[in-house]
Amino acid sequence: MASPALRLTDVSLRLDGLTVLDHVDWAVRPGERWAVLGANGAGKTTLLRVAALYQHPTSGTVDVLGERLGRCDVRRLRTRIAFSSAALAAALEPRMTALETVMTAKHAALAPWWHAYGDADRERARELLDRFGCADLAAHRFPTLSAGERQRVLLARTLMSRPGLVLLDEPTAGLDVGGREQLVADLAALAADADGPPVVLVTHHLEEIPPGFGHALVLAGGRVVRSGPTDDALVDDVLSAAFGVVLHVERSGGRFAARLAGGGPSWHASTGPRTVERG
Repeated sequence: MASPALRLTDVSLRLDGLTVLDHVDWAVRPGERWAVLGANGAGKTTLLRVAALYQHPTSGTVDVLGERLGRCDVRRLRTRIAFSSAALAAALEPRMTALETVMTAKHAALAPWWHAYGDADRERARELLDRFGCADLAAHRFPTLSAGERQRVLLARTLMSRPGLVLLDEPTAGLDVGGREQLVADLAALAADADGPPVVLVTHHLEEIPPGFGHALVLAGGRVVRSGPTDDALVDDVLSAAFGVVLHVERSGGRFAARLAGGGPSWHASTGPRTVERG
């Protein structure tokens, strides 16, 4: 079996006296596509920041692409990790065009003037914009794009450096239904690429998990509730424990949804409670 692209072993993290991650064990292997779910405050974004080498755990080990956090040059290793989040997008130089936004990912840079780029870099950035339907936006400044366009440009950016691991933190947040469905389709196409890197997607909503994402990690209070194939992890008792209400999970056409048990209205995880009872 191939070595994991990402392995967290007994990882815990305490911030300001609070336990944010609590003895997390998790491995992502080549070819796998993972969804990470949990209520607000479950530790999802923090987990991704640890995986992206932007946050050191209090204890435990983090191995990424064959190297261990604390024993490697994280600046160099980050160029092999595609990490996209709202915080990273907000830190990008606002005067960059969509083309520059994609191209600068070659060096995991936030602005274009710290490194030299050639015609081959510009051509690859154009090809990636075209792959995600954004070729006509190449010369537009990134902040002028719609929310959906920005997310598709950021998705193109994740592939610029031919990464060994892709980490996406709530890429559909703030999108309307049309924008969300377009991005889910883009992610499904990414998942279907047999030669593509392993992908991890953080989301609050089951309906945002694209077809082709075959594994899920469910968190509650910084602890792993379940980790494994979606058919084992995205089930009634696991999600009910994670979100603190009794849920019924439905699946159709490779997409998931959750409803309150007993025929209540659809449940949206982002509005759920932050506490979870443990047996």
